[in-house]
Amino acid sequence: MSQATIGNTTSRSYYEDSARGRLLGLLDPGSFVEILPPAERVVSPHLRQLGTPAAFDDGIVVGSGRLEGRRVLVAAQEGGFMGGAVGEVHGAKLTGLLERALDERPDGVLLLAESGGVRLHEANAGLIAVSEVMRAVLAVRAAGIPVIVLDGGTFGCFGGMGIVARLCDAVAMSEEGRLGLSGPEVIETTMGVEEFDSRDRALVWRTVGGKHRYLLGEAATLVEDDVATFRAAALALLDLTPDLSLAALEAEHAALGGRLERFGDCRDALDIWARLGVEEPERLPILDTAEFLDTVRDRRA
Repeated sequence: MSQATIGNTTSRSYYEDSARGRLLGLLDPGSFVEILPPAERVVSPHLRQLGTPAAFDDGIVVGSGRLEGRRVLVAAQEGGFMGGAVGEVHGAKLTGLLERALDERPDGVLLLAESGGVRLHEANAGLIAVSEVMRAVLAVRAAGIPVIVLDGGTFGCFGGMGIVARLCDAVAMSEEGRLGLSGPEVIETTMGVEEFDSRDRALVWRTVGGKHRYLLGEAATLVEDDVATFRAAALALLDLTPDLSLAALEAEHAALGGRLERFGDCRDALDIWARLGVEEPERLPILDTAEFLDTVRDRRA
């Protein structure tokens, strides 16, 4: 974990931290209570049968805590284990947490997403698990409890978890975060390197990274790569009121249709940024977060 001292404040990298480290830095000190902690040893039954190493928490930490005194349920995916992939137990822990929210009615549910999607080793069990998570997210939102995603980890948020993230009330991202349906390697494998070169890191970041997602309106907030800034963003987003009304859904569909009409012929994020009216769009990747936000003010899709 990287730490740097700025003045009297210690900066702690969200990108380089572990799932447990992020939770401990995010929540009020001493408030986190883990559900199914490591001693319970609830691990995937499928990996054992395949002779594949398992993790004591199946790659996800769930529990409750407080954020500036406000009561929240939290889940943090650990990218260090199979890229945060969702298997049967992993998904069941997340679904169970969301269903618990319906009983306990916390001030919000925080999902610290870091996942490549469904765990291929568990095939249909993983797919079913993700579908159950999606349904549970919508049930929690329908109950008026906001579900907030924090995306700034090493492995990004892709596949089924990318869909889950977009089902939530808001996504807070850092520039280092990534969000999408198919990951860069999947696109390259399926469509060829001519379509998308996953080794071109600049291309990857400007296509699925936090700055682009913020400009498209898919990320509500763009923050520095720092646990404290993610904490502040999560706290602010807790005041959101979930809206699953027909009018809200129709407005979202209209916005997506308008975006397709406006940018459908663009071949690169740079083309979209230019069409948004950003001067010198090629400079956006090199700007720090504060400069970027100042530059793109009133330019979001």
